Amino acid sequence: MSRLRNGTNRAALFGVAVALLTAGAALASATGVVRDRLPASLPRLPAGGTWLDGEALGRWRDQGWWPAVVIAALSVGVLLFLWWGWAQVRVGRLRELPLGQQGVTLSGPALAAAMAERAEAVDGVVHARVVLLGRPRRLRARITLVLAAGSRPEAVLRDLARQAVTEARAAAAPRTVAVDARLTVRHHGARRLR
Repeated sequence: MSRLRNGTNRAALFGVAVALLTAGAALASATGVVRDRLPASLPRLPAGGTWLDGEALGRWRDQGWWPAVVIAALSVGVLLFLWWGWAQVRVGRLRELPLGQQGVTLSGPALAAAMAERAEAVDGVVHARVVLLGRPRRLRARITLVLAAGSRPEAVLRDLARQAVTEARAAAAPRTVAVDARLTVRHHGARRLR
């Protein structure tokens, strides 16, 4: 998940949480049980009062524009929420990859496991982890490789592109497969002498 998307999700969740907590605290302060336990310095709603008295409510009823504005704002809010939810579901780990018209599918985790196995067969790779992301038409493979100490990263990447990535692209054809490779090196800890 990109940093921008991750930050946007956290900001949206934080804003919703603050709004819900504020509204819940305001409503809870109107009940007698909660209001009596709050410190005197905290603001609270009156116990038997209403937010709009009859006179203010009459003034609002005389203006016919506000119900349409409230309904439009709520509709836009619901549409934005649905769009955000669809964006969260749409891009993520690939579950299934349709292979033909007969309903044959390839499991995304199975393809990722096969790619990881082929990547571990590359000379100089100690461990490989593959995650398939994206949509069935445009795949993205995130490959994390742990290299043995002393191995050459350029040779490992070249062999990885020739073997595991080429086979994955052939299996997913005619779809495109973009690859992000992350390399780390296994360091041997220094032995302590006593």
